[in-house]
Amino acid sequence: MTTIAELPPGFVDKVLSAQSTFRSVMDAMARPGSVRRIVPGAGTPGPMMRGTAAIALTLFDHDTPLWLDARMAESSDVVKWLKFHTGAPVVQDTSIAGFALIGDGAALPSLERFALGTSEYPDRSTTVILQVDSLDAGRGFELRGPGIDGVATLKASITPSDLFERLHVNEALFPRGIDVVLVADDAVVAIPRTTRVVSKES
Repeated sequence: MTTIAELPPGFVDKVLSAQSTFRSVMDAMARPGSVRRIVPGAGTPGPMMRGTAAIALTLFDHDTPLWLDARMAESSDVVKWLKFHTGAPVVQDTSIAGFALIGDGAALPSLERFALGTSEYPDRSTTVILQVDSLDAGRGFELRGPGIDGVATLKASITPSDLFERLHVNEALFPRGIDVVLVADDAVVAIPRTTRVVSKES
């Protein structure tokens, strides 16, 4: 059993690292499909990537219900690390999660199971943080929507391979819907609910 003292560290410089990570995530949200780098500055427990750990330390707190997929939840180091460094309550019910951490994209639940927000509070939806193999190689995706000048091109290796088809659920739900943050090591790409995939290479 890992003791608290043996857990990977959080940010060495909490304020600067959190500000830098927050800026990277906000830039990614403002420019969907563009790859942003996170300067990690923290330890990473178990199956968690460096970018995921930095986002967790920046965005999660005791008011942030958190759902973990099996790969994350089965790692006692991940659960202990999140509890110790963020205080975020881990919930079993996907429909009340503020964030969902997905270490195994092949086991991503149906997106309709997550919180989709309400007409009055569309922001009360789950943000899905999905770890992927690559955000600079793989299939080509063309994205359109707010924050994109014309078309944005993303090359990525993503599981599940039908992620963007699943995100079509957002079109019927708008302004409610699911925002997705893709993480590959220290690289992040945001796919907000307003972004549409217009074409892709097989």
